[in-house]
Amino acid sequence: MARIVMKFGGTSVADLDRIRAVAGRVAREVEAGHEVAVVVSAMAGETNKLVKFCTDLSPLHDAREYDAVVATGEQVTTGLLAIALQQRGINARSWQGWQIPIRTDGGHGKARIDAIDSALLIERMRQGQIPVVAGFQGIGPDNRVTTLGRGGSDTSAVALAAAVKADRCDIYTDVDGVYTTDPRIVPRARKLATIAYEEMLEMASLGAKVLQTRSVELAMKARVRVQVLSSFEDRPGSDLPGTLLVDEDEIVEKPVVSGIAYSRDEAKITVRRVPDRPGIAASVFGVLAASNVNVDMIVQNVSEDGDTDITFTIPRLELRRVRQLLEDAQGRIGYGLLLTDPEVAKISVVGIGMTSHSGVAQTMFKALAERSINIQVISTSEIKISVLVAEDYTELAVRALHTAYGLDG
Repeated sequence: MARIVMKFGGTSVADLDRIRAVAGRVAREVEAGHEVAVVVSAMAGETNKLVKFCTDLSPLHDAREYDAVVATGEQVTTGLLAIALQQRGINARSWQGWQIPIRTDGGHGKARIDAIDSALLIERMRQGQIPVVAGFQGIGPDNRVTTLGRGGSDTSAVALAAAVKADRCDIYTDVDGVYTTDPRIVPRARKLATIAYEEMLEMASLGAKVLQTRSVELAMKARVRVQVLSSFEDRPGSDLPGTLLVDEDEIVEKPVVSGIAYSRDEAKITVRRVPDRPGIAASVFGVLAASNVNVDMIVQNVSEDGDTDITFTIPRLELRRVRQLLEDAQGRIGYGLLLTDPEVAKISVVGIGMTSHSGVAQTMFKALAERSINIQVISTSEIKISVLVAEDYTELAVRALHTAYGLDG
C-alpha cells in the first residue's frame, strides 16, 4: 500500500464528464488499497473568467478581494469531485486551504506556502476517507484567503505530498509526460521515462510548461517523487506510464542533453553608451529591481572610449513598463541610447551530463551556424546553455538542436 497525492489540472476537470473520469481514476487507486489525497484546480477557463471580473470592475483592485474571488473556482471543483466520488460509494470530503490549514505569507495573488498542518488529513486518510483539496489557495497571517499565483495548484500538490509524507505525487495534465522538446515542433521528440529534478527545474524555468517552476523547486527541496501523466490516455496495468522526477543519483546513464526548451516570451533591451564606471550596472538594474522586474540573460561589452553597452532580457509583457522606467532614469544613469527588440526567442539545451562532457556548446553553436541562425546573447550554467535568437528562427533552431544532440526518436 502506498500513500499517493493525485493532482488534476483545469483541463482534467473541465466538465462533469471529465470530473466523472477523474473519479474513476481515483477509485482505481483506492481499490488497489492505497491511501489517496486529491488536489484539484478550477475548471478550465474558470480562473480567467474570475480574473476578468476583477479587472473589469477595477484595474487597480484590492489584492485581498481578488484572492477572495479567484479562489472560488477551486472550491467548486472540490465539491463536485467529492460528490462524484461519493456517487461511486467512496468516502470523500472536500477541503479548502483554510480548513487544513495551508498557511502562507501575506503576498496576496502570489503567496508562498509557509507550513501545512497535515495531522487531520493524515488521520482521515488512515480512516479511509479521500480528502479532495483545493489547489492554488491557502490562508495568510491575517486569516484571509490567499492564492499562490497562476499554476499554483502544482505547488499545492507537491507541498501537500511533502506534508503527508506521500510516496508519490501524481500530476495529471493534458500531456502524457515530459518530452525531449515540444512534440508540436519536433514530431520525433521522445517522452522521458525519468528526468532529474535539476533538469526539470531548468526546463520549467526556460519555457517548458509541463510543470510550474515553484512546484519543481519544492519537489527537489523536499525530495518528493513527482510523476507527470495524462488525464486523457488511460493505460491500466502500467505502473509508471508518465515521466518520473527523481534524484540525479537514481539515473544510471546520464544523457549529455536531456531536452531542448524554448521561450517566445522574451524581449531584449540594449542600453548604449553607458559610462563605464564602478556601480553603473547596479544603477541600471537597481531601477528594475525596485519595480520587481525579473532580468534574465545579461551581456556587457568591453569598454570603448569610457563607455560600454549593456544588453539583457526581460519578460516580453514587461517591455513597455521597463522602457518607461529606464527612460525616466536616463538622467541618473547617463546612457546615450535605449534599444528594444520584442521579436526574440530563447533556445536552451539542458542536461545533467554536461558537467562531465566537453564540446556541448560547440555542438550547439555549429548546428545553429549551419542553418545561418545568428546568436545574439549567450547564457550558461552547469547543466544548461541558452542562446537568444530572432523569433522567426525558433522552430528551425529547436529542430536543428534536437537532431544535433541525437534526441530524435
